[in-house]
Amino acid sequence: MPLRIAINGYGRIGRCLFRALFESPLGERIRVVAINEPADLDSIAYLTRFDSTHGRFPGRVGIAGARLTVDGDEIPVTHETAPEGVAWRELGVDLLIECSGRYAYRHELERFLAAGCPRLLLSHPGHSAADVDRTAVMGINHEQLDGRERIVSAASCTTNAIVPVLTLLDAAFGVEHASMTTLHSVMNDQPLIDGYHHADLRRTRSAMQSMIPVATGLARGVERLMPALAGRVQAKAIRVPVLNVSAIDLTVTLHRDAGAAEINACMASAANGAFAGLLAYSDEPHASVDFNHSPQSAIIDGSQTRVAGQRQANLLVWFDNEWGFANRMVELAAHWQSRL
Repeated sequence: MPLRIAINGYGRIGRCLFRALFESPLGERIRVVAINEPADLDSIAYLTRFDSTHGRFPGRVGIAGARLTVDGDEIPVTHETAPEGVAWRELGVDLLIECSGRYAYRHELERFLAAGCPRLLLSHPGHSAADVDRTAVMGINHEQLDGRERIVSAASCTTNAIVPVLTLLDAAFGVEHASMTTLHSVMNDQPLIDGYHHADLRRTRSAMQSMIPVATGLARGVERLMPALAGRVQAKAIRVPVLNVSAIDLTVTLHRDAGAAEINACMASAANGAFAGLLAYSDEPHASVDFNHSPQSAIIDGSQTRVAGQRQANLLVWFDNEWGFANRMVELAAHWQSRL
């Protein structure tokens, strides 16, 4: 029987997740049986059909009563703002994928369980490691899922992008310290023009006119997956005025000498082997738009690899912060189901 999932929060990640199910071969094993989103159904259907970043939806989208129809399937849509507002149990949901980003504490997340969701997969990190049963990243620790978990986080798009790279570097060369600057595309918590939009004063500024430093939890996210690096990782983030595709400028201090060619060979080998589908490698002259709708978690730009003093390595890691992460969530949901 297919995995019956519901999506709570139908914004950028929720819609990308929904679309990924139609473009992934795993979509045959997963069925969306409910969507909860406060927006009106006309807007939901419209933004499913037309997407400024990823193009038209590859299927027929319509409305039938209070349901979204896709290629003849009817999906109930509710518009509740509280976890208890939806009759999840009556909908026969096996797994709720929480994409609103509003809930990160365990006492908040357990409200979904109490309302009838047997399991919960988050599209964002828990506030702390203790707020979820496990933080899982495909290719890193997904095999540790044993089916007993009830609340799992898929971490973040940036964590999914950088942890495989750090894992490879640590295994091949040893990592003493790591410093990362994420150049992230604009997000919905920024205004188009200056306005009273956020408690972070930088995020009151126009998203499309400036590069804007913002807070990031990436260092904590890395340490949750790679505890041996605790206290040895730093991260910054800058929002840049592009619609999609982000990059991480990674600098690491290695345990042993290594040249750029050796590092690139390590990355290329993994992209064609153990991390195929999760990691890609290219040394062509790229711009960020080249990776729009790329399903990998990360793409190593070998043309930008640099080494100073034999042990300080600098890498450029591209990633589609929407599409790559949505695909990992589809894979994680399917894998978790296989462990039950």
